[in-house]
Amino acid sequence: MYIADKDRYNKLEYARCGKSGLKLPRVSLGLWHNFGDNNDFKTMQKLCFTAFDNGITHFDLANNYGPPYGSAEINFGRILRQDLKKYRDELLISTKAGYDMWEGPYGNWGSRKYLIASLDQSLKRMGLEYVDIFYHHRMDKDTPLEETMGALNQIVQSGKALYVGLSNYDGETLAKASEILTQMHCPFIINQNRYSIFDRTIENNGLKEMAHKLNKGIIAFSPLAQGLLTDRYLKGIPEDSRIKTDGRFLKAEILTEKKLIQIANLNEIAKQRGQSLAQMALAWILKDNIVTSVLIGASKPEQILMNLEAMNNIAFSSEELKLIDDNSL
Repeated sequence: MYIADKDRYNKLEYARCGKSGLKLPRVSLGLWHNFGDNNDFKTMQKLCFTAFDNGITHFDLANNYGPPYGSAEINFGRILRQDLKKYRDELLISTKAGYDMWEGPYGNWGSRKYLIASLDQSLKRMGLEYVDIFYHHRMDKDTPLEETMGALNQIVQSGKALYVGLSNYDGETLAKASEILTQMHCPFIINQNRYSIFDRTIENNGLKEMAHKLNKGIIAFSPLAQGLLTDRYLKGIPEDSRIKTDGRFLKAEILTEKKLIQIANLNEIAKQRGQSLAQMALAWILKDNIVTSVLIGASKPEQILMNLEAMNNIAFSSEELKLIDDNSL
């Protein structure tokens, strides 16, 4: 029977999410990969145990994480039921809806029908009465923003989520959505977006600046650029890499000669800081305290422990930041 480490809350810093009362661990565990039915269940358990034993209280899912769709929630729900049930009130569990989930016109995007039905399904898969944060997963230009935000508000009013968030929004749409949700007195507290040394989209589209201005939290996913910001590609493309095994999210043509040189140079900067490239990349995300938490994925418990060591040094000199920019932009 699993018993959590008694010292778990002395191992990791927690940051307030915007101006809300909710605090997030600076590092959170994402279940986008490695929790589908094609993965080993005992390894999934070990990943969750290692995370929680080291202060990671936040577990992030979505309706279609797998494969197949829904299987990550089912597997995580099994771990909750078997091992983590008594710790439910110590856990921060989030899920999302917005991408393709089931066939037909009601299994996608941002309609009230889809969002509410999807969360009902997610709760059943995980065996929960509520999630702590429910996100709309992407912008939907064809559904009125008032309808999507109204659905999020209804979900909170029904008690099926404590807070709501927005994922993959830009700064302009975030501002409009925030105004609607504020008028509804809906607890919108967080934005989830891709962000890394190699992907500065939230800086370029105004999301990071707008979230800070509105006092909303940000949680960053893909902080290691699907593995590019690790030591895996310093000597080429390994056979077991994501480029080789799953070309949906990381394609071989991305790994140009210029990119390989950038990775090597960034690795040297990390060495000078006494960090691995992955540790430096995670620390870089959190350097200015605008990003609340960074989402990591892991296939082995050891990867979680290595990533957590990034929190030992998240301060950067102006010279280091310039060198990183020179070798990534």
